[in-house]
Amino acid sequence: MLIALVILYVVTLVYFAITERFRNYATLVGLQGWILMGIALMRLHGGSLAELLFVVVETLVFKAVIVPAMLFRIIRRTGINRVSRGAVSVFDSLLLSVAALGVSIGVTYYIADTTVNMVFFGVALYALISGLLLVINRRRIFSHLVGFLVIENGVFLFAMAIGAEMPFLINIAILLDILISVLMLGMFLSKIGAVMHDLDADRLTTLKD
Repeated sequence: MLIALVILYVVTLVYFAITERFRNYATLVGLQGWILMGIALMRLHGGSLAELLFVVVETLVFKAVIVPAMLFRIIRRTGINRVSRGAVSVFDSLLLSVAALGVSIGVTYYIADTTVNMVFFGVALYALISGLLLVINRRRIFSHLVGFLVIENGVFLFAMAIGAEMPFLINIAILLDILISVLMLGMFLSKIGAVMHDLDADRLTTLKD
């Protein structure tokens, strides 16, 4: 079951590279929240009840419910639902995503550290690169925002890779997720979304204090 969740998570990362609708981005972010909750519960089944409840609240309530809801609110508020003027085509994005997966597998195989869960390490690295590709290959600010959320999920998986027996490390990663996500989404809703309607990254240079 755990491997099935990991494979499904990888599929969501590939789909990020080929989809062109922001609503699909928001849906995938929510789906990743459910997947991460399942992974965390299976990996931390031996932890205390308080730690498990904290992980469930962060992954289910925040990642799977609150964050997608805020993303859909941004879509409704801006009226933009489609990726446009990307730096590369969808086919090229898919090739880059597959190449990133190959690089992640290669790096994971090269490290081969017995103290680290290499499956989670490889998927986390792939999530990190996938988030960076979203930021680089798409010009819409919304895509950049989702890219950073994907990177944060990768950070969570890195903590799972090295900290299944270190709950404090995992809690630190979770708190970092919450802090950065709230700051980014709050800034987007209250500042950028109210001023800009085109929402291309190069339009940021026109903003005034």
